[in-house]
This record gives sequence, structure tokens and C-alpha cells, in this order.
Amino acid sequence: MFREMRRIKQLLSAEETTAVMNRCTNGILACLGDEDYPYAVPLSYVYHNNKIYFHSAKAGHKIDAILKNPKVSFAVVDEDTIVGKEYTTYFRSVVAFGTARNVEGEEWVEGFKALVEKYSGDLPEDAKHKEIMGCTNSLILAIDVDHITGKEAIEFVNAKKKGL
Repeated sequence: MFREMRRIKQLLSAEETTAVMNRCTNGILACLGDEDYPYAVPLSYVYHNNKIYFHSAKAGHKIDAILKNPKVSFAVVDEDTIVGKEYTTYFRSVVAFGTARNVEGEEWVEGFKALVEKYSGDLPEDAKHKEIMGCTNSLILAIDVDHITGKEAIEFVNAKKKGL
């Protein structure tokens, strides 16, 4: 169903792909927007239990698009170094495909906790708990990942082989 990567030598392992998802702090959610125009929006996220969680207002373009068609893609860029003399960039990125949905109950709490821990993990536990329990103005959504791949520049692949 999903295409095989054309430059298979540049495919990141599952562990490396997860590491990229865990270390990045923002990504681009792409969905089918108004009048079937693609709609891509940057957002903060957490990758937790093989799902991508993010928060959202209860209404707006993103929510309307997801309600219309919950199939989405999500991309993060971990590395993007311009190498002018080679007319290229040295990159590392991940693309995921899945189905977005609103989460409720215990999963809402778990997803929200994971987000708070990623972005505010250094705050006192009582402050984090108060923020989670007091937030009623936003949704927590999950992308149930159906397919995820990471890819990096061939220069990074070659450097790994050389042990650099």
C-alpha cells in the first residue's frame, strides 16, 4: 500500500527513526483542506507509544480538515545543513502516514502528560498536573501511525560506514 523508498540505502532504521521523532520539537501536519487543497500546518507534537499526539483548538481549519478526511501525513526535519559547494543539503527527516482522531478519557490524559513532559518536563510535578487537569479549552489528537520512514543524506550514511 505504501511506496518503498527509492533510495533504500538512505533508509533509517526503526530505532533511528524513533530517535528523530523523539528529539524533534515540531513537525508539519498535512491533510486535505478546504475545496480539496492540501493544508499543511506546523505544530508541536510528541511521539508516544508509536502514535503522534498534538493539541489543538476545538475549531478551525485543521479540525475541519481532519473531520472531513482523517488520513494525514506528518513530517519532521531533524537535520538540514546547506552545503553550497556541493549544491545540496545534508538532511535527516521522517515522514509518517496515519489516521488522525480526537482522544478522550485516559488516552487524553496520557497524551497530554506526554506533551507536557516533552515541553515542560523541568517544571514541578504539581504545576504540570494542574496544567493538565485544568485545561479544557483544547483537544488532544492522535495520529495512529500506519507507516513511518526516516531518510538521511548519503553523506551521513557514508560517514556511519567510516565510523565518523
